[in-house]
Amino acid sequence: MAVSGGRFANPIDWAVSVLLIIPAITIGIAFHEFAHAYAAYKLGDHTPMFQGRVTLNPVKHFDPFGLLCIIFIGFGWGKPVMVNPMNFRNRRRDEIIVSLAGVVTNFVLAVIFSAILGLMVNINSHLFLWSTMGAILLNIVRINIVLMVFNLIPVPPLDGFNVLAEILRIKYTDTYYMLYNNGMWILLILIVFNVVNVIFRYTVTPLLSFLLGIFI
Repeated sequence: MAVSGGRFANPIDWAVSVLLIIPAITIGIAFHEFAHAYAAYKLGDHTPMFQGRVTLNPVKHFDPFGLLCIIFIGFGWGKPVMVNPMNFRNRRRDEIIVSLAGVVTNFVLAVIFSAILGLMVNINSHLFLWSTMGAILLNIVRINIVLMVFNLIPVPPLDGFNVLAEILRIKYTDTYYMLYNNGMWILLILIVFNVVNVIFRYTVTPLLSFLLGIFI
């Protein structure tokens, strides 16, 4: 069904859409994971540096299977940055900072590329929106908003769960490990039952419209 009537019904259109979205995925994931690694490094944990993660090189941040899933099923993941909280000067505060570093970076990127898109549109008229470069820039804005919102969902192993666990002071408790060990199942249920799409509908679309409304 997916081949005959879904995303692969028109292979050429599908291939073009993948080519237009790959730059956005590459930028979004590379900057997101780099932000985690850089924040941890600056806060005293050199683990990400030893693992070669304090870099914007996307090869260091992509999980091959996760990337294939993004391309073929529209959902995937990057390679998580490993940190050792024992190296932080203020463990609880610094874990929150490291967890939020990725989503804050995605939001900043969304703002920057919205401004670039707006500048190009104002220079070249609204026809720019329908050009290849316009589509790529729009995808970069949209994907960074998606990454920000998705990672803020308070379900393990997403960043939102780590922040909530620190706020509620349940980190490293039995409750924390119980939720963490079942996090992927919880996340899968939210995806299968369309909960994630509902979250996107009421967050991603308004945020995208808001940013584009400011700059275009």
